[in-house]
Amino acid sequence: MLGATKSVILMTLTISFSLFTISEQYSNCSPINPMNITNCKKLITLGAEFGWNIHSNNQIDILFSIKISGDHRAKWLAWGVNPGPHRPKMVGTRAIIGISQPNGTLAVRKYNITSDTRLGCRLEPSQDFDDVIVKTMKGDVQADKYMSIFATLILPPNPAAYNISKLNHVWQVGFEADDVHLEPKMHSTALQNVDSTETLNLNSGRGISIGHRRHHLRKVHGILNIVGWGTLLPLGVIIARYYRKYPFHCQKWKVLHVSCQIVGYSLGTAGWAIGLWLGHVSRHYSFPTHRILAMFIFAFTTLQMLALRLKPTESDDYRKYWDMYHHFLGYALLAAISVNIFNGIAILKPDKTWLWAYIGVLSVFAVIALGMEIFTWGKFISTKNRQVPTATATVSADNNAEAPQTSQGPGPPSEGPQANKS
Repeated sequence: MLGATKSVILMTLTISFSLFTISEQYSNCSPINPMNITNCKKLITLGAEFGWNIHSNNQIDILFSIKISGDHRAKWLAWGVNPGPHRPKMVGTRAIIGISQPNGTLAVRKYNITSDTRLGCRLEPSQDFDDVIVKTMKGDVQADKYMSIFATLILPPNPAAYNISKLNHVWQVGFEADDVHLEPKMHSTALQNVDSTETLNLNSGRGISIGHRRHHLRKVHGILNIVGWGTLLPLGVIIARYYRKYPFHCQKWKVLHVSCQIVGYSLGTAGWAIGLWLGHVSRHYSFPTHRILAMFIFAFTTLQMLALRLKPTESDDYRKYWDMYHHFLGYALLAAISVNIFNGIAILKPDKTWLWAYIGVLSVFAVIALGMEIFTWGKFISTKNRQVPTATATVSADNNAEAPQTSQGPGPPSEGPQANKS
């Protein structure tokens, strides 16, 4: 059993590495670059890219871009600097916002983001900032390609508040705006919007933020749950259903089944624990449906795992009822796991490769299960049809052997019972 468990762990690590590679392969920045920007990076949220040039310790060019397509039509985009030394946040940001116009252009203005904005007050353009000087603002839109804003910033000579080696910057995207009064409306409060802050070292291009760390932990949480709950547990169920006795008999089915369940449960539990921590530290958002389903899955999967030690023996009278409960709960858990994984992907909004990868996993399992069911029923019907004629012939032979002798064979009637009487 130990060898089989090691094989399952090796397969799990391979799948996890593949998924992590898929999730990270789009991290290289390749922005559309009309402004000859020499440095760029892809930001961790909202599909945004940020480029910059450094002219001196306090003068920089910035280019902020988002990709647009038919199903992603942003009405406005914003980028701004937030004075340090504390972590970046929305309030206090000196923002540059581009608002889409009916004629297809961008109207770019400066905005002071205050605490009133968080309360829902109107956000109107500002004349100038009292510390940051902004020059040559302009916007650019290419249909079905990108929206971008470009500007030159002169930062005040206060390294505690503005430092190109520790620059607090904030970005955002919204889908509603008053294009007449140039007023951006409230953006979404999804995870990606809340996490759109970073402290960036413009010299090295490296950025750190609480949202950045949580972003990676969410990826780990998702990968562990997809591999553990969503891949290994269904694989263990398929092994138990089709390789125990019928239609195939594998002597090591139980070892493989238990190994898949143990490793899958361990990985899923680790992902569930990370999810609990993420929910605890996330004060600004809550996902009750995802959390309730996760609690249900963990609790009843733990109950299923207790069967390794507490299941009744074959001779127990209620064993068949326990089997029915075990199988029904297992199938219900698989359905709940699939629903919750899709819900988690919708919350996280990663690259669509995640969604298609999991759909691919489910499709493979569905094809295997359907093929196995067709083969099982075909084999069952074929075996039953072969057994019916044999059983009929056996019954006929038994009936002939046990029937009373009503005649004595060929000969005249005088040789029967009447002859004995005379």
